[in-house]
Amino acid sequence: MTVTLEVSEGVGTIRLDRPPMNALDVAIQDRLKELAEEAARRDDVRAVIVHGGEKVFAAGADIKEMQEMDHAAMVVRSRALQESFTAVARIPKPVVAAVSGYALGGGCELALCADYRIAGDNARFGQPEILLGLIPGAGGTQRLSRLIGPSRAKDLIFTGRQVKADEALSLGLVDRVVPAAEVYEAAHAWAAKLAKGPALALRAAKESVDAGLETDIETGLTVERNWFAGLFATEDRERGMRSFVEEGPGKAKFL
Repeated sequence: MTVTLEVSEGVGTIRLDRPPMNALDVAIQDRLKELAEEAARRDDVRAVIVHGGEKVFAAGADIKEMQEMDHAAMVVRSRALQESFTAVARIPKPVVAAVSGYALGGGCELALCADYRIAGDNARFGQPEILLGLIPGAGGTQRLSRLIGPSRAKDLIFTGRQVKADEALSLGLVDRVVPAAEVYEAAHAWAAKLAKGPALALRAAKESVDAGLETDIETGLTVERNWFAGLFATEDRERGMRSFVEEGPGKAKFL
Protein backbone atom coordinates (compact mmCIF):
# COMPACT_ATOMS: atom_id res chain seq x y z
CA MET A 1 0.00 0.00 0.00
CA THR A 2 1.15 3.54 -0.74
CA VAL A 3 -0.27 4.84 2.55
CA THR A 4 -0.52 2.82 5.75
CA LEU A 5 -1.74 3.30 9.30
CA GLU A 6 0.34 1.60 11.99
CA VAL A 7 -0.81 1.76 15.62
CA SER A 8 1.27 1.13 18.71
CA GLU A 9 0.61 2.17 22.32
CA GLY A 10 -1.94 4.81 21.41
CA VAL A 11 0.08 6.40 18.59
CA GLY A 12 -1.06 5.97 15.01
CA THR A 13 1.46 6.61 12.23
CA ILE A 14 0.07 7.48 8.82
CA ARG A 15 3.00 6.68 6.56
CA LEU A 16 3.40 7.65 2.92
CA ASP A 17 5.30 5.07 0.89
CA ARG A 18 5.49 5.80 -2.82
CA PRO A 19 9.18 5.96 -3.75
CA PRO A 20 11.10 7.87 -4.78
CA MET A 21 9.34 11.16 -3.94
CA ASN A 22 5.96 10.21 -2.42
CA ALA A 23 4.16 11.99 -5.25
CA LEU A 24 0.57 12.50 -4.15
CA ASP A 25 -1.46 10.89 -6.92
CA VAL A 26 -5.22 10.27 -6.81
CA ALA A 27 -4.79 6.84 -5.21
CA ILE A 28 -2.70 8.29 -2.35
CA GLN A 29 -5.17 11.13 -1.85
CA ASP A 30 -8.11 8.73 -1.56
CA ARG A 31 -6.23 6.36 0.73
CA LEU A 32 -5.09 9.24 2.91
CA LYS A 33 -8.71 10.25 3.45
CA GLU A 34 -9.71 6.69 4.35
CA LEU A 35 -6.92 6.30 6.90
CA ALA A 36 -7.42 9.74 8.43
CA GLU A 37 -11.07 8.90 8.99
CA GLU A 38 -10.07 5.52 10.44
CA ALA A 39 -7.61 7.16 12.83
CA ALA A 40 -10.34 9.58 13.87
CA ARG A 41 -12.73 6.70 14.68
CA ARG A 42 -10.41 4.30 16.42
CA ASP A 43 -10.34 4.45 20.22
CA ASP A 44 -6.87 2.88 20.30
CA VAL A 45 -5.48 5.85 18.35
CA ARG A 46 -5.03 8.79 20.72
CA ALA A 47 -2.43 10.80 18.77
CA VAL A 48 -1.26 10.70 15.15
CA ILE A 49 2.03 11.11 13.27
CA VAL A 50 2.07 11.87 9.54
CA HIS A 51 5.39 10.70 8.11
CA GLY A 52 6.88 10.27 4.66
CA GLY A 53 9.93 8.27 5.63
CA GLU A 54 13.53 9.22 6.25
CA LYS A 55 14.33 10.70 2.83
CA VAL A 56 11.30 12.71 1.71
CA PHE A 57 7.98 13.79 3.16
CA ALA A 58 6.17 14.40 -0.13
CA ALA A 59 7.47 16.32 -3.12
CA GLY A 60 4.02 17.36 -4.36
CA ALA A 61 1.30 16.12 -6.66
CA ASP A 62 1.82 13.63 -9.48
CA ILE A 63 2.30 16.17 -12.27
CA LYS A 64 2.12 13.60 -15.07
CA GLU A 65 -1.26 12.46 -13.77
CA MET A 66 -2.50 16.04 -13.41
CA GLN A 67 -1.32 16.96 -16.90
CA GLU A 68 -3.88 14.56 -18.34
CA MET A 69 -6.79 16.27 -16.58
CA ASP A 70 -8.83 18.97 -18.25
CA HIS A 71 -10.94 21.64 -16.59
CA ALA A 72 -14.02 19.45 -16.26
CA ALA A 73 -12.03 16.64 -14.65
CA MET A 74 -10.36 18.96 -12.16
CA VAL A 75 -13.65 20.61 -11.19
CA VAL A 76 -14.66 17.17 -9.93
CA ARG A 77 -11.28 16.11 -8.57
CA SER A 78 -10.37 19.32 -6.74
CA ARG A 79 -13.11 18.79 -4.17
CA ALA A 80 -11.92 15.24 -3.45
CA LEU A 81 -8.35 16.53 -3.21
CA GLN A 82 -9.28 19.12 -0.60
CA GLU A 83 -11.47 16.64 1.29
CA SER A 84 -8.58 14.19 1.62
CA PHE A 85 -6.40 16.81 3.27
CA THR A 86 -9.24 18.21 5.36
CA ALA A 87 -9.80 14.70 6.73
CA VAL A 88 -6.28 14.88 8.19
CA ALA A 89 -6.84 18.38 9.58
CA ARG A 90 -10.11 17.27 11.19
CA ILE A 91 -8.73 14.26 13.06
CA PRO A 92 -10.03 15.11 16.57
CA LYS A 93 -6.74 14.15 18.19
CA PRO A 94 -3.26 15.70 18.32
CA VAL A 95 -1.51 15.33 14.95
CA VAL A 96 2.19 15.93 14.32
CA ALA A 97 3.91 16.03 10.93
CA ALA A 98 7.38 14.46 10.89
CA VAL A 99 9.06 16.09 7.90
CA SER A 100 12.29 14.92 6.30
CA GLY A 101 13.52 16.15 2.94
CA TYR A 102 11.11 17.77 0.52
CA ALA A 103 7.66 18.96 1.57
CA LEU A 104 6.60 20.79 -1.57
CA GLY A 105 3.22 21.65 -3.04
CA GLY A 106 0.79 19.06 -1.76
CA GLY A 107 3.48 17.83 0.63
CA CYS A 108 3.69 21.24 2.26
CA GLU A 109 -0.11 21.44 2.33
CA LEU A 110 -0.28 18.05 4.03
CA ALA A 111 2.16 19.21 6.72
CA LEU A 112 -0.03 22.28 7.24
CA CYS A 113 -2.91 19.98 8.21
CA ALA A 114 -1.04 18.86 11.35
CA ASP A 115 -1.29 20.60 14.71
CA TYR A 116 2.49 20.62 15.14
CA ARG A 117 5.37 20.24 12.68
CA ILE A 118 8.79 18.79 13.45
CA ALA A 119 11.30 19.12 10.61
CA GLY A 120 14.67 17.61 9.99
CA ASP A 121 17.54 19.95 9.28
CA ASN A 122 17.44 18.60 5.72
CA ALA A 123 13.81 19.64 5.15
CA ARG A 124 12.71 21.92 2.32
CA PHE A 125 9.28 23.55 2.18
CA GLY A 126 7.53 25.38 -0.62
CA GLN A 127 4.41 26.00 -2.67
CA PRO A 128 5.79 25.91 -6.23
CA GLU A 129 2.43 25.65 -8.02
CA ILE A 130 2.81 29.15 -9.48
CA LEU A 131 5.72 27.81 -11.56
CA LEU A 132 3.19 25.51 -13.27
CA GLY A 133 0.74 28.33 -13.90
CA LEU A 134 -1.38 27.20 -10.95
CA ILE A 135 -2.06 28.03 -7.32
CA PRO A 136 -2.07 25.68 -4.33
CA GLY A 137 -5.26 23.63 -4.46
CA ALA A 138 -5.19 21.45 -1.35
CA GLY A 139 -5.58 24.20 1.23
CA GLY A 140 -2.29 26.05 0.82
CA THR A 141 -3.75 29.51 0.21
CA GLN A 142 -5.89 29.15 3.33
CA ARG A 143 -3.89 27.18 5.89
CA LEU A 144 -0.52 28.75 5.09
CA SER A 145 -1.84 32.31 5.44
CA ARG A 146 -3.53 31.44 8.72
CA LEU A 147 -0.34 29.91 10.05
CA ILE A 148 2.34 32.41 9.04
CA GLY A 149 0.30 35.48 8.05
CA PRO A 150 -0.91 36.66 4.65
CA SER A 151 2.14 38.61 3.48
CA ARG A 152 4.60 35.80 4.22
CA ALA A 153 2.25 33.28 2.68
CA LYS A 154 1.89 35.40 -0.45
CA ASP A 155 5.67 35.64 -0.77
CA LEU A 156 6.00 31.86 -0.80
CA ILE A 157 2.98 31.35 -3.07
CA PHE A 158 3.82 34.19 -5.51
CA THR A 159 7.47 33.20 -5.94
CA GLY A 160 7.19 29.42 -5.60
CA ARG A 161 10.51 29.49 -3.79
CA GLN A 162 11.70 26.79 -1.40
CA VAL A 163 12.74 27.51 2.16
CA LYS A 164 15.16 25.50 4.25
CA ALA A 165 14.33 24.24 7.71
CA ASP A 166 15.88 27.18 9.57
CA GLU A 167 13.91 29.74 7.57
CA ALA A 168 10.75 27.64 7.92
CA LEU A 169 11.27 27.80 11.68
CA SER A 170 11.74 31.57 11.65
CA LEU A 171 8.58 31.98 9.55
CA GLY A 172 6.56 29.84 11.94
CA LEU A 173 5.98 27.24 9.24
CA VAL A 174 7.51 24.57 11.48
CA ASP A 175 7.64 24.38 15.26
CA ARG A 176 10.89 22.53 15.83
CA VAL A 177 13.99 21.52 13.85
CA VAL A 178 16.03 18.45 14.77
CA PRO A 179 18.81 16.46 13.09
CA ALA A 180 17.42 14.59 10.10
CA ALA A 181 17.98 11.18 11.67
CA GLU A 182 15.89 12.14 14.72
CA VAL A 183 12.72 13.43 13.05
CA TYR A 184 10.45 10.44 13.60
CA GLU A 185 11.80 9.81 17.09
CA ALA A 186 11.06 13.42 18.09
CA ALA A 187 7.58 13.28 16.56
CA HIS A 188 6.85 9.99 18.30
CA ALA A 189 7.92 11.41 21.67
CA TRP A 190 5.54 14.36 21.18
CA ALA A 191 2.66 12.10 20.15
CA ALA A 192 3.30 9.46 22.81
CA LYS A 193 3.19 12.02 25.59
CA LEU A 194 -0.16 13.37 24.40
CA ALA A 195 -1.52 9.87 23.82
CA LYS A 196 -1.43 9.48 27.61
CA GLY A 197 -3.42 12.67 28.14
CA PRO A 198 -7.17 13.24 28.58
CA ALA A 199 -8.62 12.41 25.17
CA LEU A 200 -11.82 14.44 25.43
CA ALA A 201 -10.06 17.52 26.78
CA LEU A 202 -7.49 17.34 23.97
CA ARG A 203 -10.30 17.04 21.44
CA ALA A 204 -12.07 19.99 23.04
CA ALA A 205 -8.91 22.09 22.94
CA LYS A 206 -8.24 21.29 19.29
CA GLU A 207 -11.79 21.91 18.13
CA SER A 208 -12.03 25.14 20.12
CA VAL A 209 -8.83 26.57 18.63
CA ASP A 210 -9.65 25.47 15.08
CA ALA A 211 -13.25 26.66 15.23
CA GLY A 212 -12.15 29.99 16.68
CA LEU A 213 -9.76 30.59 13.81
CA GLU A 214 -12.62 30.15 11.35
CA THR A 215 -15.08 32.54 12.96
CA ASP A 216 -15.44 35.72 15.03
CA ILE A 217 -14.22 35.85 18.63
CA GLU A 218 -17.71 35.84 20.17
CA THR A 219 -18.61 32.62 18.38
CA GLY A 220 -15.22 31.18 19.29
CA LEU A 221 -15.76 32.02 22.95
CA THR A 222 -19.14 30.28 22.80
CA VAL A 223 -17.50 27.13 21.42
CA GLU A 224 -14.88 27.30 24.17
CA ARG A 225 -17.47 27.87 26.89
CA ASN A 226 -19.62 24.95 25.79
CA TRP A 227 -16.67 22.58 25.65
CA PHE A 228 -15.30 23.84 28.98
CA ALA A 229 -18.60 23.24 30.79
CA GLY A 230 -19.15 19.93 29.02
CA LEU A 231 -15.85 18.54 30.25
CA PHE A 232 -17.16 18.73 33.80
CA ALA A 233 -19.27 15.68 32.92
CA THR A 234 -16.23 13.53 32.10
CA GLU A 235 -14.33 10.99 34.13
CA ASP A 236 -11.07 12.55 33.00
CA ARG A 237 -12.01 15.84 34.66
CA GLU A 238 -12.84 14.03 37.90
CA ARG A 239 -9.59 12.06 37.73
CA GLY A 240 -7.49 15.12 36.93
CA MET A 241 -8.89 17.30 39.69
CA ARG A 242 -8.78 14.53 42.28
CA SER A 243 -5.14 13.84 41.46
CA PHE A 244 -4.30 17.54 41.69
CA VAL A 245 -5.87 17.87 45.13
CA GLU A 246 -4.41 14.64 46.51
CA GLU A 247 -1.01 14.44 44.77
CA GLY A 248 -0.23 17.84 43.30
CA PRO A 249 -0.13 19.04 39.68
CA GLY A 250 0.87 16.96 36.69
CA LYS A 251 0.53 13.48 38.21
CA ALA A 252 -2.88 12.40 36.92
CA LYS A 253 -3.05 9.21 34.86
CA PHE A 254 -5.79 9.18 32.24
CA LEU A 255 -7.35 6.10 30.66
